[in-house]
Amino acid sequence: MNGRIYLIPVTLGGDDFLEVIPEKVINLTRQLRFFIVEDVRSARRFLRLIDKEFPINDTVFFELNEHTAESDIAHYLEPVFKGSDIGVLSEAGLPCIADPGAKIIALAHQKRITVTPLSGPSSILLALISSGLNGQSFTFNGYLPVKPAERSAKLRELEKRAGEGFAQVFMETPYRNQKMLESLITNCHNDTLLCIAADITLSSESIRTMRISEWKRDLPLLNDRLVVFVLQ
Repeated sequence: MNGRIYLIPVTLGGDDFLEVIPEKVINLTRQLRFFIVEDVRSARRFLRLIDKEFPINDTVFFELNEHTAESDIAHYLEPVFKGSDIGVLSEAGLPCIADPGAKIIALAHQKRITVTPLSGPSSILLALISSGLNGQSFTFNGYLPVKPAERSAKLRELEKRAGEGFAQVFMETPYRNQKMLESLITNCHNDTLLCIAADITLSSESIRTMRISEWKRDLPLLNDRLVVFVLQ
């Protein structure tokens, strides 16, 4: 009998895992010995967080990120056909959203492997539902262009879509968050609404939605924080 693939949530940076991840998910994760992960070091750290005695040395990790060759990915599923279950781990939150894990899940469906998602924190959805913006019609845009001119053009495009009623959700790497905020302030209209959701589920959590004109008078410091932006 074939195994299955579990999509396992990871904390969004905090150590209080029982506050954000169901006990049933923790117990299931502790039983797995095969994992497909975005980063092996962070995966090992998470497993030791939820179980100090987790048998890391008896566990197999397959790394799946932007450096993984397409020809290697199919081999990651071999344990399933031998009856073992596999867990998929992102570095934070739910796998397969702004995460390369979607590649292995697409392949799993092609091979008729059962895929089971498990409940846990997603900074993207938590930001959206706490923003007060349109949770009925929205687009997740992932990471925007890094080059200033391209980023500015993209923001103007997203603002246009937001003006049509579709909330626009996007992210940035922590060390570029302040540049992203500056670009938003520079390129968006004063009456456009912007939610800045920072450090969700952490003790430093801050979620505020205001118009661009209001943010101009009260700019937060965002560098080195985990931020999701929602525009409408």
